[in-house]
Amino acid sequence: MSKTSRSLLALGAFGVATAGAAWVGARYSRKAEQDSWYGELDKPSCTPPDAAFPVVWTTLYAMIAWSGWRIWCSTPSRERNRALGLWIAQLAANARWSKLFFGQQRPLAALGDLVALERMILSYISAARKVDRVAAGVFVPYAAWVAFAGVLNAEIARRNPASESAL
Repeated sequence: MSKTSRSLLALGAFGVATAGAAWVGARYSRKAEQDSWYGELDKPSCTPPDAAFPVVWTTLYAMIAWSGWRIWCSTPSRERNRALGLWIAQLAANARWSKLFFGQQRPLAALGDLVALERMILSYISAARKVDRVAAGVFVPYAAWVAFAGVLNAEIARRNPASESAL
């Protein structure tokens, strides 16, 4: 197999992994919309319209996959391995947040996951920067969006103390 074929196959694998996390998030988000739990929450006025989320997340997920692929394509090293490990960890935390917030209706638990996710994203940016500055830079909008999501999540938890499910 040629180097180009391996690279394209790897890009596909990063895309599939990222699409899997996106699928988990969408699955739980749709469930919340169907049972109206999310719609009934008292949300802050800075909450974006529902139509904005798929646009933002599609863009961010494409950037997440591309960044991970760029790191994978770099010269093997300890720094590369650390960045790839953080890439995998942040993707798992990303999918877990949707399950906690929408699926289990646990805004406080989801907030804890979101704080951990933000730390992983920032750690990934730091590790990736030592390997590929472009791959690191592509994660900056993701870090900003997750920080904003943390503010929204915290406000929802504060405004809706009785919303925490007993699951």
